[in-house]
Amino acid sequence: MLETDLPFDRAEATRILAEACDGADDGDIYVQRARSESFMYDDGRLKSAAFDTSQGFGLRVVAGEASGNAHAGELTLDAIRRAATTAAAAKRGYSGSLAAGPIPTNRKLYAPIDPTEAPGFTVKTGLLAEIDAWVRAKDPRVVQVSVSLAGSHQEIDILRPAGETFHDVRPLVRLNISVTLEKDGRRESASSGAGGRAEYEEWIKPERWQAMAERALRKAEINLESIPAPAGEMEVVLGPGWPAVLLHEAVGHGLEGDFNRKQTSVYAGKIGQQVAAKGVTIVDDGTIDARRGSLSFDDEGTPTQRNVLIEDGILKGYMQDRQNARLMGMAPTGNGRRESYDAGIMPRMTNTMMLGGQDDPDEIVKSIKRGIWAVDFGGGQVDITSGNFVFQCTEAYLVENGKVIAPVKNATLIGHGPTVLNKVSMIGNDFGMDDGVGTCGKAGQSIPVGVGQPTLKVDALTVGGAG
Repeated sequence: MLETDLPFDRAEATRILAEACDGADDGDIYVQRARSESFMYDDGRLKSAAFDTSQGFGLRVVAGEASGNAHAGELTLDAIRRAATTAAAAKRGYSGSLAAGPIPTNRKLYAPIDPTEAPGFTVKTGLLAEIDAWVRAKDPRVVQVSVSLAGSHQEIDILRPAGETFHDVRPLVRLNISVTLEKDGRRESASSGAGGRAEYEEWIKPERWQAMAERALRKAEINLESIPAPAGEMEVVLGPGWPAVLLHEAVGHGLEGDFNRKQTSVYAGKIGQQVAAKGVTIVDDGTIDARRGSLSFDDEGTPTQRNVLIEDGILKGYMQDRQNARLMGMAPTGNGRRESYDAGIMPRMTNTMMLGGQDDPDEIVKSIKRGIWAVDFGGGQVDITSGNFVFQCTEAYLVENGKVIAPVKNATLIGHGPTVLNKVSMIGNDFGMDDGVGTCGKAGQSIPVGVGQPTLKVDALTVGGAG
């Protein structure tokens, strides 16, 4: 899909929006035109192949703490007029002055490409079959293989009441490989994935997908030899890259502006205070080229930026959209995001990371007297108000006196985000980003995100296991 002009008169749409926003603090029209595809090869055959196109707009009028939102799946002036009438009801006698709009940027963090156009259908489905056959031939213990490929193209236009316009073309792709091995009647599964805002070619080169497949096989093989995880409070070392999803959930959500404005976050009112151990620096950076969580500008038109949230243990700021920033007397940070045109704007993360330190990762593992080395993670949950979290490890090892004893199964990490940050005692020099598979859920909306961290040690964390 090439960049195309909007199918309605921009000037008239802007006039309608400006009239709806008269007396309001803010407002915009968010236009989205999208194409997406997905393929699933499972159990030796093509299980599903889907292609979808969609379009629509969301019109928003913001007045104080209220936000009037209306949307439609048709891109016409009549639909915009109806939406404006509905959204303007949010004012309800409110009298405000329109905030200055975001400053446009010419920065492009990804190419304006459409991954759904190339390679062709047969190439994509053939690739999935090839991966399936390669994995099965690699290890006779393989009993199940599942391979998925997904790509999308979004063309975004944002219209502001003062006449500013913003345009972005956002590609996104992902490849995932899942395998199941069986040995002596025991079955274990593992997966590996990668993706980002670029063409498929970046991830479907043989050397790339074979490395992914080998990682999935290795993790499944390790899990076949795993023993029940111990339980209790112990030292925990988190590996680099994807394990930062724990940081994302346990800390990142608590640093989003809406939770802090409403005083429901454990970090509310603590800017300038020590909230983590010295050496802990956490940033949210939406400006990294081609990363899954990156955006040239957010869904309000604000350019993304590198936001330092915690520096050397001191809380420096929150992630903000325009509404929460205004209500808190702060500046927007480029974190206003929405899942789709029919969803509301919220402050959300982009690529959230803990920066690297000086410690050697091998020495960090060797420093464990008795504890868990958590190399890879599955899903998790967090309570924003309390900061309590639970996470499942998909690859983890029991370590005693600095020696790896055995892989462990069913290890869960249970803790309190702020407490964990204060118990970080060693920070590795091996910072790494995840492979581009992160999806963040909040208030029913899912968006692509990235995470990153080095190897790090937490002196005490509750491990839930089998005994």
